[in-house]
Parts: sequence; structure tokens; C-alpha cells
Amino acid sequence: MINKQDINGLEVFSCLPEGKTTHPPLLFIHGAFAGAWMWTETFMPYFAAAGYPCYALSLRGHGGSTGQDRIDWLSVTDYVDDVRQVIDALAIDPVLLGHSMGGFIVQKYLERYPARAVALLCSVPPQGLIASQFHLLMQKPQIYLDINQIMAGDHGDSQILREALFAGEADPAMLEIWLSQMQTESQRAIWDMSMFNLPNLYCMHRPPMLIIGAEKDMLSPAFLVQTTAHTYGEPCHILRDMGHAITHEKEWPHAAAMIQAWLDQLTP
Repeated sequence: MINKQDINGLEVFSCLPEGKTTHPPLLFIHGAFAGAWMWTETFMPYFAAAGYPCYALSLRGHGGSTGQDRIDWLSVTDYVDDVRQVIDALAIDPVLLGHSMGGFIVQKYLERYPARAVALLCSVPPQGLIASQFHLLMQKPQIYLDINQIMAGDHGDSQILREALFAGEADPAMLEIWLSQMQTESQRAIWDMSMFNLPNLYCMHRPPMLIIGAEKDMLSPAFLVQTTAHTYGEPCHILRDMGHAITHEKEWPHAAAMIQAWLDQLTP
């Protein structure tokens, strides 16, 4: 069962396993234009059923959290503070799982705080957004332009966004829900991820790390996920025939199973 609570203005969802468990808690961190809602239908119930206490927050300005009126001024540092605030309030030592921008936030978190373990899922690389933006502009200019329209408050063409997020067939009802919940993103945070606040690799804590990408991801291309893995000296796992929205592709259980196999190997 998914429950929701408010932690100092931050929307936090939880999904807990039945009975006692020795598995560590998981904290899911969403990407740009999204919110904690992206985890509640698939990954959270899946991992709770496997015995992992699951939590997901909506960063300030996202989902049901406060700060919508000043989202353009929010920084990646603000988002890192949100993650820490939720961890402290819940009094947990979680594995951090970040998707896209959420993966970048996890990397910035590690500059300041230790973590039990982290999973970077289709993450913005530590080198920032510029390479992926240029790649998208050259390969799919209409998608690049449509994402910029989202930042201006226009959801744009649903077919183009479907192509940006999904490699396989997307259920029309699910896609409509996705598009209705997508929102503007902080332009300051985008600039932070582009060049102005990249992770300082020499200051980062280095916990166990899982790095996953998707073969047909338009937004975080597989070759940049490989760059991330090379940067951290970790194996790179690429999900075949999947796009950026690995939580809602029809084959999402494959992604979840890969993460679970890694989690199960961690020392409780």
C-alpha cells in the first residue's frame, strides 16, 4: 500500500513490506519534469514485496511539494538539501536510487554525505548535460525543442514526448497520465547540471554503486551512461530495447530485477 506524508513541505510516499525485514530501506529520487509519483505504480510495490522498505520524495517545486512558485530559482544544492532533510526526518540509512536528474542529485549528495549504496538509473553523467543536449539536438531536434517547450509550461506533442521517453509501445492511458503530471523544471538546476555545479569527484564518498542505462534512451544515451561507469570504475549495465522511462516501459520488471539482484548482494 502506498502512503503519503508531508515532511516540512516535501511530499513523501512510502510503501513498506509486510512483517519484519532485514533489507535496507530504499529512497527513490525522481528526474526533471517529474515527481515522486513516477515510482509509486511499479518500482515501490515491487521492491516492498521483495522486503525493502521504500520511500520516494518529490523535490521542492515538484509534485505535491511546496515551492512551485519559485521553481526557476531552485538549485541542485536545494535538491540535495531536500534529500538529506527527508533522510533525517525518517531516521533511515537508505540506498539511494536516482533517475536521470535524480542520479545527478545523488552524485552531488555524495560530495557532502556518505550513503549505504547508490544506483544511478539513466543518470545525467558527472560531466554534465552538454554532451547529451548536443547529441539530442543533432539526432532528434524536434524532441530537443519539445523539451524546451515543457520548460516554458507547454506539454507539446504527446507523440514526440512518447518517443523521447519510451522505446517500446506505451499504453495510451498510462502515457496520458504521465504527460498530465509532467511539469516545468528549474532553469537554474538545468544550468547547474550543464556546467555550473558539476560533481567534484575528489570530494565524493564512494559507496557501492550500480550504473544502469537503456539502449534506446534519447535523453541519457547509453554511450554517456558508459562514460559515467568508466568515470567511477564500475560496470555498466544497459537494458536492451528500453528507453528513458525505465519505470514504465512494458519491460520495467527487467530493470527492477537487475536492481534487486544487486541489492540482494549488499551486506544488510
